[in-house]
Amino acid sequence: MNMEESGRLNSYRSKWKMPVFVFFKDARLVFKNDSLAKEILKIAIPAALAVAADPVASLIDTAFIGHLGAVDQGAAGVAIALFNLSSKITVVPLVSITTSFVAEEDTIQKTNQNESKLTYELVTKNMQVCDRTQDGTMKTPMPTPDGALTEETNNGNEYRNICEKNMLKRVERKKLQLGSASTSLLFATILGIIQAAVLIFADKPLLGAMGLKHGSPMLDPAVKYLRLRSLGAPAMLLSLAMQGIFRGFKDTKTPLYVILFGYALNISLDPLLIFHCNLGLTGAAISHVVSQFFMALILWMILIRKMVLLPPGFKNLQILRFLKNGGMLLAKVIAASFCATLASSLAARLGAIPMAAFQTCLQVWLTSSLIADGLAVAVQAILACSFAEKDYEKVIAAAARTLQMGFVLGVALSLLVGIGMYFGAGLFSKTIPVLHIIRIGLPFVAATQPINSLAFVFDGVNYGASDFAYSAYSLVMVGFATVASLLILSKSKGFVGIWIALTIFMSLRMFAGFWRMGTGTGPWRFLRLH
Repeated sequence: MNMEESGRLNSYRSKWKMPVFVFFKDARLVFKNDSLAKEILKIAIPAALAVAADPVASLIDTAFIGHLGAVDQGAAGVAIALFNLSSKITVVPLVSITTSFVAEEDTIQKTNQNESKLTYELVTKNMQVCDRTQDGTMKTPMPTPDGALTEETNNGNEYRNICEKNMLKRVERKKLQLGSASTSLLFATILGIIQAAVLIFADKPLLGAMGLKHGSPMLDPAVKYLRLRSLGAPAMLLSLAMQGIFRGFKDTKTPLYVILFGYALNISLDPLLIFHCNLGLTGAAISHVVSQFFMALILWMILIRKMVLLPPGFKNLQILRFLKNGGMLLAKVIAASFCATLASSLAARLGAIPMAAFQTCLQVWLTSSLIADGLAVAVQAILACSFAEKDYEKVIAAAARTLQMGFVLGVALSLLVGIGMYFGAGLFSKTIPVLHIIRIGLPFVAATQPINSLAFVFDGVNYGASDFAYSAYSLVMVGFATVASLLILSKSKGFVGIWIALTIFMSLRMFAGFWRMGTGTGPWRFLRLH
C-alpha cells in the first residue's frame, strides 16, 4: 500500500470517529433481538402501555359522563382540561428528574455495596491467616456474632462461616435509602396540596379564563366537579413520583399493573356511582379520586418493602438540586405548551370548521407520537445508570440503538396514521368541509411521525445524561422560532401555514438533540476521544 492510499484509509477511519457517526453505530442490528434490545423493550413496552392507559381510561370516563347530557359533559370537559393543564406543569419536570436521579443514585449505592462485600471478604481472609494455628484452631478467643467468646479449640472455619452468614443477612435485610426518592415524594406531596388548594379556592376565576363565564349553565357543575377532582391531586402527584422511582429502577411493569388496576377500579365505579347511586357528575369525580388514592397506596406499599421512603435527616434531601433542574424543565414545559396553545388559538381564528379539523389532526398527531415516550423512558433509565458507572460503551450502544428504534417506529407510525386517517377520517366528523380540511392536514400529521419520535427519544437521551439545562434552553430558543413561524405563516398560508410552523417546531426540537450528541459537547465530550 502506497503513502497516498494509506493516507486515504487513515482519513476514512478518522471520519468514522467523528461524534456525528455515533447515530449509525451498529445500525444493521436495529431489528436484532439481542440483550440490549431486550433490555430496552423490557422497559419501553410497559412504559408505553402505561402512557396509553390514561387517555383510554379518560375516553371511557367521558363516555359515561356523556350520558348525563350536554351541559354536564361540557362542564366536565372544561374542568378536566383545566386540571390536566395545571398537572402537566408539575408532572413532567418531577417525573423526569426523579427517574434520572434515582437511577444514578441507585447505581452508585449498588457499586459501593459490591465494593464493601469485596473488602469484607479480603478482611476475613486476612483474619483467617493471622488467627489460626497450623492445625486450623483459633490462637486466641474471638467474639462470635452474638458477643460471646469462642474457645481456643473452636474451628476457625466455623467462626468464619458464622460471620459471613451474619454479614450477608445484614446486607440482604438492608433497605435502599435514596435521598432523591425521598425528595421526589416530598415535592410531590407539597405540589399536590398546592395544586388542590389553587384549583379549589380559585375555581371560578380559572374556569372563567377557560371560557365559562358567569351565568353559564355549565359553571356550577364544572365548579363542583373540579373541586372534588382536585382532592385527588396530592395522590395523583405522589403516584406519578413513585412511577418515576420505579422507572429509575428500570421497572416499568410494576407501575403498569397498578395503573391498570387503578383505572379498572375507576371504570367499575363510574356506572355504580353515576347511575345506580344517582350521583351524576359528582359520582364521576369521586370514582376518579378513589382510583388515584388506590394507585398511590398500592405503589407506596410496594415501595416501602423495597426501600426507606423517609429520609434520616434534612441534609439527606436534594432540595436545591431538584429546584434547579426542575425549574429548567418547567421552562421547557411552558415553552412547549405555549406553542401548542398558540397554534390552537390561531386555528380558532380561522373559523369553526378549520378549528374542528385542526383539533382532530392535533390530537392524532400528539397521541401517536406519545408511543415513542416508552423508548424515551427506556433510554433515560439505561443512560442514567451507565453514566453513573462510567460505562461509556453502554451509553453509546444504548443511545444509538434507541434512536434507531425511534426512527423505525416513526416510519411505521407514519404509514399507520396516514392510511388510518385517510380511510377513517369519517370517524372524527360527518361534516364534509371538516373532512376535506382534515385530509389537507393529513400529510403533515403522517410525514412528521419519524421527526416526532426522534424528538421525544432525544428528550430521554438528554434526561438520561442529566443534561437538563441544555434541554430547557434549547427548547425555549426553539419556542421563540416557532412563535415567529406561527404568527407569520398563519397569516400568509392559513391552516397549512400553522402545520408548517408545527413541523418546524418538531424539526428544530429534534435537531437540538442531534446537534448536542453529533458535535460531542456537554456530557457527550467523551465521544471525541472514543
